[in-house]
Amino acid sequence: MSSPIGCPTLSPAFWRRVGIFLVLILSVPLHAQGRIDCDAVNSRILHQSVPYCVLLPAGYDAAPAKKYPVLYFLHGLGDNQQTLINTGAWDLIENLRQQRKIGDFLIVTPQGRNSFYINSAGDGSLGDEKKVRYSDFFLKELMPLIERKYRIRAGRASRGITGMSMGGYGALRFAFAYPTLFGSVSAQSPALVTDSPRQINAALRSGSPLAEMLSSIFGSPINAAHWNANNPFVLARRNRAALLSMPIYFNCGERDNYGFEKGAVALDQQLRQEGIRHEFHLYPGDHSLPYFLSHLAETMEFHSRAFASAK
Repeated sequence: MSSPIGCPTLSPAFWRRVGIFLVLILSVPLHAQGRIDCDAVNSRILHQSVPYCVLLPAGYDAAPAKKYPVLYFLHGLGDNQQTLINTGAWDLIENLRQQRKIGDFLIVTPQGRNSFYINSAGDGSLGDEKKVRYSDFFLKELMPLIERKYRIRAGRASRGITGMSMGGYGALRFAFAYPTLFGSVSAQSPALVTDSPRQINAALRSGSPLAEMLSSIFGSPINAAHWNANNPFVLARRNRAALLSMPIYFNCGERDNYGFEKGAVALDQQLRQEGIRHEFHLYPGDHSLPYFLSHLAETMEFHSRAFASAK
């Protein structure tokens, strides 16, 4: 027998089961959710507006006296300040918090375009080689603004930096160049290139896409002095003493599409030789979003431990 609207007749027993189910659902406590605050910096250094997002943990607004650590996240080439939001990474981070696998800290995600997060080699004397001072912007405008606007716990130990691909290079470069500013650093599939400027210039002449991309930042031909001044390998050696106490983590896929696993392995070997403690993993996988997401929890848990030990 059917009801007038064509649906099966539902028995009293069915409705009892529905009632029990609803009671169970409503009795489960709802987890507080964090929120995302997006804005832009009107940069005098870059002569343009630079968007950024801040991922705030649940409870930030309810505890106006509480201060938090901050993690700066640098996106990869072709991505933007909303990478963690658009890829589902923010949901994964929220789940880690709700499972109490990580503590509460802010995550700041600025737009980096194709800057590699450094000051470019261009000096403005050639038409398309205008100098872009992204590193100066990050250190002198973005960080001070963020740490005035939001309740950030003072001290380098409460300031971490991380990134993927181009952003992984940027994170390592910032931390190794400015170890008095950052207390922990991590990188996933960092764009570490072991070739010398001479080798890159030879690849540039042969039309290598990677070499062409590097030349837009490091000069065409590659400016060797500028390359070395921003080279994480050189910086790690130069600032070895300051890095001895810094928590360092990085990973890479063993079949990275750009060969970045070679650079990651080389950095691991160099840090070992110089007695700089660090955590490195070469995992199955390539240079892709699924690889990044599959190991995101490790980087978040790494920084959460670093912040907790600093406190």
